[in-house]
Amino acid sequence: MAAFPHSPNQTFRRLRGRHSPAEFAAMVRRAAKEIGETVSCDARYIGRVESGEIRCPNYAYERVFLHMFPGRTLADLGFSPREAVRGRSAQRSAPFTHKESDVLRRAFMAGGSATVAAATIGFTLLGDTRRPPSRAGESEAAAVEEAVRQIRLLDDRHGADALYRKAAEPLRTAYALLDAGASRQSTEDRLHAGAGELAISVGWLAHDSGRFDDARSHYAEALATARVSGDAGLEAHAFSNMAFLARDCGRPRESVRAAQAGRRAARSLGSPRLLSLLVLREAGGWAGLADRKACEEALTRAHTEFSRGTAAADPEWMSFFGEAELESLESRCWAALGEYARAARHARRAADLQDPHFARNVALYTAELADDLARAGAPDEAAWAGGRVLDLLTEVQSTRIRSMLSGTARVLVPHQRSPRVAAFLTRHATV
Repeated sequence: MAAFPHSPNQTFRRLRGRHSPAEFAAMVRRAAKEIGETVSCDARYIGRVESGEIRCPNYAYERVFLHMFPGRTLADLGFSPREAVRGRSAQRSAPFTHKESDVLRRAFMAGGSATVAAATIGFTLLGDTRRPPSRAGESEAAAVEEAVRQIRLLDDRHGADALYRKAAEPLRTAYALLDAGASRQSTEDRLHAGAGELAISVGWLAHDSGRFDDARSHYAEALATARVSGDAGLEAHAFSNMAFLARDCGRPRESVRAAQAGRRAARSLGSPRLLSLLVLREAGGWAGLADRKACEEALTRAHTEFSRGTAAADPEWMSFFGEAELESLESRCWAALGEYARAARHARRAADLQDPHFARNVALYTAELADDLARAGAPDEAAWAGGRVLDLLTEVQSTRIRSMLSGTARVLVPHQRSPRVAAFLTRHATV
């Protein structure tokens, strides 16, 4: 496939200002929600715009950008005229269109066949849905990367339960593309990174839907891919999720070791936020071991790294990790140490700070708050928070959140003489 040269969009870069690509991507998503648009914007998309790879956005992004910068035209934002990039060569240089992205989203959410999902992330781009190509190219690499973004977007909004089995076929397709080999080393590197990230995303869907053995297998596959390709960022990501899974499986010492391995992998990457997350994973392991001193030391280090701010080296998958997630992970540490009132304060801040775009996380943090309040001796407040979670579960499907709420309900049973608690317990039993 021929390469098409492009010039950096310096204008758009100036408009981003001091925001990191991940922060600016979050601003784009919020702006889209304000006008009823749906875009899966992330740090990588912003990078593609600023590099000039995206010379003109699709119509959905155009509406969002013009809403964000009223009074300006696409030319004012540094983009080329649409008619100048809609020719034959431009079509070939844009490997994964908004329309194809929407097909993938519909295939997942409407329960479309695995064949449709697999074709969407790779095969139809070559005009052949029957077999993978003999050699993978840029289009296939871009399709795998887009599949990762779409899975993360859908998980943020709807939770993992409805997505896990539908995401397995794209993962198989990604590794089939990797096995086919690539036309260039740069393409092969992208395929390794994309397949590894897809394995982690599918592993997370298994993790969040209670399929811990499946999650462990997918995370191990991602780690092996990282080791084969020498990708330290992918290795750090895999270890982060493995530490999280070990904590949820009741293996706190393994959680500590995985988090420490992740920190070693991430040390040279130049991302304080990634180091902060990995230290928080370690703190959770220490809390599970009831080692309060080691936990507090890890929390202090995590806050120190977090305070260094965002960096250009922050991985795009970390768009979820802001102050809200920091508060949530700290709340889990205090809960594991039995300090439920303190845990509730952090969980409340997490729920209040969370961007509504991450509906699954809003439900999760509120469920954490409900459980902490119930165990801290505030049953009425816990019932109120539990009711909010039930409201959110109409659009979020997460076994982990439902299990957490069931535990809260059991703690509240002795307080069912309270009208508010009784109402929550009745509604929870019905749901």
